[in-house]
Amino acid sequence: MRIGFFDSGIGGLTVLAEALRRLPAKDYLYMADTLHVPYGTKSPEDVRKFIMESVGKMVDIGIDALVIACNTATSIAIQELRETYAFPIIGMEPAVKPAVEMNRATGRRVLVFATPLTLKQQKYGALLSRVDEARIVDSLPLPELVEYCERLQFDEEIMKGYFLGKLADYDLDHYGIIVLGCTHYPYYTNILRDLLPPHIGIVNGNAGTVKRLAAQLNRFGIGEGGGSGDVRFMCSGDDSAYTAKMEIALAYIQENLVLSGETESVG
Repeated sequence: MRIGFFDSGIGGLTVLAEALRRLPAKDYLYMADTLHVPYGTKSPEDVRKFIMESVGKMVDIGIDALVIACNTATSIAIQELRETYAFPIIGMEPAVKPAVEMNRATGRRVLVFATPLTLKQQKYGALLSRVDEARIVDSLPLPELVEYCERLQFDEEIMKGYFLGKLADYDLDHYGIIVLGCTHYPYYTNILRDLLPPHIGIVNGNAGTVKRLAAQLNRFGIGEGGGSGDVRFMCSGDDSAYTAKMEIALAYIQENLVLSGETESVG
């Protein structure tokens, strides 16, 4: 029994790491669309085509469920994917709902980091309309951060300078939680924790997505066993060097980052 994970690059590995921790008795196929990363600055029409082509390749190899481990890809293609395939398909959205609920009593605001394309989608606007009645959520596009991550740029001085520049116009005393609204962004959790004031919490959608995956597997009668934690990597560019990079990135996550927390997934 194999669960597919899809992202434009190495970001979805932060979700896969959570799945390996919570669902170790499964096998996994991880697909990165390396020919077209990053998605966040491309047109929705092109991204939708890229996603359908990549998932088709995963289906040809064989998967029993699919996690779209990318907020941008979810917002653009989740409906078409569910109309095309009968197996469980789990998507993601920025963890705004739990952030708002956790922050409600503090009187502070919520700041969402996300790609420009995610923030432009109607799905994100609908999410805010649904959960942000008090209008305490602000959104900050970080178009460069996916590319930094894809280059494995984790130098503390460089990345702290980048974040400080992006946050220069924000009074952080007014914020209680930052939402990492792209699966690439949790790679920078440790750097952000060192940089941000101690009263600011950081949340992402990974644990909630994997909880939803487990529930859907049980619903479809495929929740027990079926594998041994084996992970197969593939990419649209058929690039062995990138496959090696994915292995390095997954090991980095498992050794250095604590990614769990209150999160949100798409039903």
